[in-house]
Amino acid sequence: MINRVVLVGRMTRDPELRRTQNGSAVTSFTLAINRPKRNDEEQQADYISCVVWNKTAENVEKYCSKGSLVGVEGRLRSRSYDNAQGQRVYVTEVVCDSVQFLETKPRDKYEEQQYHSQSTYNPNQYQQPIQNQQQDSFMNENPSFNIMEDDIQF
Repeated sequence: MINRVVLVGRMTRDPELRRTQNGSAVTSFTLAINRPKRNDEEQQADYISCVVWNKTAENVEKYCSKGSLVGVEGRLRSRSYDNAQGQRVYVTEVVCDSVQFLETKPRDKYEEQQYHSQSTYNPNQYQQPIQNQQQDSFMNENPSFNIMEDDIQF
């Protein structure tokens, strides 16, 4: 049987880090994943519960927050428990084997200042002068290795 889930979405709330009785880290969060839009419909989303364990759980809690764009890979799991009112509650969630942070966000004022000072876009920094745009990009390259005739096998 195959039970693989791959999702990309935004966190709907800050991740919650907890510890089990034996000290293992477990973090829970919910991903909002937009559905494809049809015609003039309003944008709809699915909200998927996710759980991650151990070191990855600690990293998710440390580096992610509400609105973070993440990719998760894992397996779907269903479970049930009795709540405080004695009612049976059923839960379906993704148990994440990996979580990819798809964008970085600063967590405090100092990091935010550093982030903005490093991410300033200067269009002139990356544009070539107009006269050079039509030239062959390999024309001015010099190989940095020497091949002797004796080194060629044929």
